[in-house]
Amino acid sequence: MPRTALRICPLCEATCGLTLTIDGTRVTGARGDQDDVFSRGFICPKGASFGAVDGDPDRLRAPLARKDGGLREVSWEEAFDAVAAGIRTVVERHGPHAVGVVLGNPNVHTMAGALYPTVLLAGLGTRSLFTASTVDQMPKHVSSGLLYGDANAIPVPDLDHTDHLLLIGANPLESNGSLCTAPDFPGKLKALKARGGTLTVIDPRRTRTARLADRHIPIRPGTDALLLAAMAHVLFEEDLVQLGALAPQVQGLDELRSEVQDFSPEAVAGACDVDAATIRTLARELAAAPTAAVYGRIGSCTVQHGTLASWLVDVLNILTGNLDRPGGALFPQAATDKTPRPAGPGRGFALGRWHSRVGRHPEAKGELPLSALAEEIDTATEEGEPVRALIAVAANPVLSAPDGDRLDKALDSLDFMVSVDPYLNETSRHAHVVLPPPPPAQSPHHDFAFNTLAVRNQVRYTRPAVPLEPGRMAETEILARLVLAATGMHGADPSAVDDLVIAQTLGKAVEEPHSPVHGRDPKELAARLTGEGGPERRLDMTLRLGPYGDGFGVRPDGLCLDKLLAHPHGIDLGPLTARLPQPLKTRSGAVELLPRPIADDLPRLREALEQRPDGLVLVGRRHLRSNNSWMHNIPALTGGTNRCTLHIHPEDAERLGVRDGSAVRVKGAGGEVTAPAEVTDSVRPGVVSLPHGWGHDRPGTRLGHAATDPGVNVNQLLDGSLLDPLSGNAVLNGIPVKVTSRD
Repeated sequence: MPRTALRICPLCEATCGLTLTIDGTRVTGARGDQDDVFSRGFICPKGASFGAVDGDPDRLRAPLARKDGGLREVSWEEAFDAVAAGIRTVVERHGPHAVGVVLGNPNVHTMAGALYPTVLLAGLGTRSLFTASTVDQMPKHVSSGLLYGDANAIPVPDLDHTDHLLLIGANPLESNGSLCTAPDFPGKLKALKARGGTLTVIDPRRTRTARLADRHIPIRPGTDALLLAAMAHVLFEEDLVQLGALAPQVQGLDELRSEVQDFSPEAVAGACDVDAATIRTLARELAAAPTAAVYGRIGSCTVQHGTLASWLVDVLNILTGNLDRPGGALFPQAATDKTPRPAGPGRGFALGRWHSRVGRHPEAKGELPLSALAEEIDTATEEGEPVRALIAVAANPVLSAPDGDRLDKALDSLDFMVSVDPYLNETSRHAHVVLPPPPPAQSPHHDFAFNTLAVRNQVRYTRPAVPLEPGRMAETEILARLVLAATGMHGADPSAVDDLVIAQTLGKAVEEPHSPVHGRDPKELAARLTGEGGPERRLDMTLRLGPYGDGFGVRPDGLCLDKLLAHPHGIDLGPLTARLPQPLKTRSGAVELLPRPIADDLPRLREALEQRPDGLVLVGRRHLRSNNSWMHNIPALTGGTNRCTLHIHPEDAERLGVRDGSAVRVKGAGGEVTAPAEVTDSVRPGVVSLPHGWGHDRPGTRLGHAATDPGVNVNQLLDGSLLDPLSGNAVLNGIPVKVTSRD
C-alpha cells in the first residue's frame, strides 16, 4: 500500500519541502509540501523528479576497489582497509600536505557533508584543500570577510519586502537562487512587481529573469565591477549617500569616495558598453527607492574582478543605507548558528596565510584554487611534496575545473585516490576506492549551510523517508569511517567521531562567558542529548546552543531536536531583522568599507577602463532542470531547453557563416570543443554562451543516459591561468574565444 513521507529537497539551494509517495521502498512521486513553513508547496522540475533521481539505476550500490586493473565490487570492510592503507602510507612517507581533499557542491546539500569534512581536514592536518567554491562563490566569501570580518557573513536581499531589486549576474528563474535561499524565487519577483516595486537585471544575456525585469541592461561580460564602481561614484558626486542608521558602524567612507573618483559613468561607459546616462539613472533610482537591495551572483563572481564586484554589491547597499534594514539586505540567523557573542572587535579575516606550492596562489578561507589542482599533482618543485593522494567527496573536478584534460591525466598519476560518490563519473573513475552513499530518500536532511543564507529564518529536519537497503551504508557513517581511516584510527567505532566533536564543542561552550551553558559540566550536557545516533545528537547540540536554543534547559521554550521532530513541516522563526553590529568580527568592530586588499586591487580595475575585447567572449548558462554535472543522467531532466548548445547572436552567426543547428568549433586558451549552434537574440552581439557541467563522453564511466547526449565540457576552453587574484576564483565568464563553422 503506497504511503507518503516528508523530505526536504536536496537538489538545489531553494530547499523546498516535498511530500513523497512511496511504494514499498521505492519513491514513485513527489509534490510540494503545502504545509512546509518555508516553501509553502512550491516545487520545481528537479524536485518533481526526486523519485527518478533517487532511483537512478546507474547509482552504485556497493563499494568499488581497484583490482586487476579495474574497479570491482568489494565489501565495506575491504574498501575501508584499502583507504586506510592508501592514505596513511602517503602521510607517513610524504607528510599530510601530500594528501589533497576536494569537496564538491553536493556536500552543502547533505547533513553528512556539513558534519564531517571539517573533522577530516582537522585530523589530516593538510593545507591541500580544494572546493567548488573557487569555481563559484569564493569572491563573495572574501569580500564579506574583508568587509565584516567573517567570510560567512553574507547578507541576502529581503525579497518579500524590498521596493527595488537590482540583480547583476544572477538568473534565479533558472537557478532557483544561489547564496540566497528562497523557495519560489520567481514568485517572489512577481510579487515584488505586483506591489509596485522595480526589478532591474544586469546581464549580457536576456535570461528568463531579464525578460521579467522592468529594465534589462545587457552589459559587456566581465565589466560588472566597473559599472558598480560608477554607480558608487554617482552616489558620492550627486550627494546621494545616505548611511542612515549604519553611520556609526561604518569606517572608510572618505577613503572610498577618493578611490571611486576615476570611475565616472563617462569613464566606464565604453568598457561596459552601457551609456553614462543609464548608469546615472541606475544609481539615482537605487538611492531614491524607499528600500532597495543589490544582489550579485555567479555571473559577477566568475570574472576577472570577481571580488571587487562582490564588494561593490555590498558597498552600494551600504551607501544607500539599505544594509541591515528590512527591505534591504539582511544577515540571516540560522537555528544552528553558533551562540551569538556580544558585539565588539573580533579576529578579522586574513588572506594568504599560506600559498600553493606551484603557482604560489594565496589561500582564501583555508582553500587553494581548484584551478591549481592539476599542477599541484603533476608538477614537481623544490618546495614541498606534490599531491600524491586525493580524497574527493561529492566532487567531479574533471568537468568543473578548468582544463579537465590535464586534470584527467594528473589523476591517473596519483599514488592513491578515494571518491565518495554515488556514480562512476568522469572523476571517480580514476579512484582506487569508490564509496557510494545511499539515495537521498534513505538519508536524513537538515540544511546547515543554506539556512545561513535563507530569506526567512526557519528550521526544518526530515528523517530518512525510506530505510537503508541491505548492503547500503549511511552517508554519515561512510564519512565518519573515512575520517577514522584517513587519520590513523581505522577500526574504531564510527560513533567515536561524533563523540569527539560533541566533547570538544561542549568543552568550549562551558568556558565561554556568553554561552547559555557557561560553567556547567560538559559530560552532564552530553548525557542530555537526544537523537538516533551521533549525527542527530550533534544536531540536537547545535540547536540547543544556537540563537533560538533551549540552552539545555535555560530557556524552556527554546529549540531542541525533540521540539523540531514534533513539527514535521518545520518551525517558522520569523522574518529577517537588523542584526548589526553583532555579526561583525573585524578587528575594528566596524564595517571596514575599504579594506587594504581591496584598495590594492583597484589599480587593476582602473586598467580595465581601457580594455575592449577584439572578438567574441564566452559566458556560461544555467538550466532549470540541471545542477552542475550531477543531473544529466536523469531522462526527465534532459532534453528540451536543457541542451548543450552554443548560443550565438544572429549578427555574429551571419558574419561567421553559422547556421542554426550546425556544428561550430569553439577555441579558447585551454583547448577547443565542437557544439551545435543555437542562433538566438537572447545573447547580445559579441557574446556566445555554453552551459557548464556537460562533457559526459569519457570512457570508463557508468552514466548510461548522460552518455547518449554527452555535450561538451565548456571548462576545457580554459587553461586555468585566469584567476581573480584576491579569491583564487576561476575566471569562467568574459573569456575570449574563436568560433568557426564546421560546415
